[in-house]
Amino acid sequence: MKQSSNNQKKRTVPLIKQEGFQLFLCNLPFLILIFLLSYLPLRGWAIAFFNYKPGVPLANSEFVGFKYFLRMFQDKYAIMDIVRVLSNTFAMNFLGWITAPIPMIFAVFLSDMNGKWFKKAVQTITTLPHFISWVLVYAVAYSMFSVGDGLVNRLLMDFGLVEAPINFMIDPSAAWIKMAAWGLWKGFGWSAILYFAAISGIDQELYEAARVDGAGRFRLMWHITIPHLIPTFFVLLILSIASFLDTGMEQYLLFANPMKLSKLEVLDLYVYNLGIAGTSYSYATAVGILKSLVGIVLLVSANGLSKRIRGVSIM
Repeated sequence: MKQSSNNQKKRTVPLIKQEGFQLFLCNLPFLILIFLLSYLPLRGWAIAFFNYKPGVPLANSEFVGFKYFLRMFQDKYAIMDIVRVLSNTFAMNFLGWITAPIPMIFAVFLSDMNGKWFKKAVQTITTLPHFISWVLVYAVAYSMFSVGDGLVNRLLMDFGLVEAPINFMIDPSAAWIKMAAWGLWKGFGWSAILYFAAISGIDQELYEAARVDGAGRFRLMWHITIPHLIPTFFVLLILSIASFLDTGMEQYLLFANPMKLSKLEVLDLYVYNLGIAGTSYSYATAVGILKSLVGIVLLVSANGLSKRIRGVSIM
């Protein structure tokens, strides 16, 4: 009897190893892509330590050490610029954190509606903006708010609410809120998909038991649905906190103009304007490295926060 159990264990161990190796082979192409697209380009960080000029090999460039890193903390104007772009980055992400519950609320109410065709239609319409580029989003904004033939200006003038068209596109007032609103419109349908998946995993017997006890629709949402969505909400929120510096630049590059640049220039756009649009390649690389290091610190902090609040690590 003991010998047969030992033989069974011997058969099980190689089977587990074989399955693990097969899973590793399935993930290998993705690991290679991550290495090629995320880690291999880090060789470019060496530019921050040289006085780099396009067309000149890095080996022939002047080595300056930490000159451009020190410039971020010693040059008065560089400090002012970094404080400004960090303020913009913090403001954009803070507005994103405030509006983070909106996709969850949307998913809760939509999932509770009757009519499968209606729910699918609404979910499809709200998810489509996620798949269009920021260039098309800007085109939509221009067609709605431009001075010459914008829909909003035409309606305001037709109803006699204004005498002259308003140039919404260059108005710097409430620039942060406007960008947060466009970002919310573009992404909240996609974020809601994660909550729909979490809702579909809730045990239906909980709802049936609550209905037997006399719970209405809103009590079911408040006492069953939302508590089951809180873990998903916290995971998404903590991940967004960990990557708050990666605000991207496409939307801000398109919507920015000389009137709004000081409000919309986030860290990524600042690096782009210094390096690609400008000529300070070495300094732009140094700022990018600083951003990456701060992002690592925030990721570790967010992971610690997740352990503290939920008792679960995210990495």
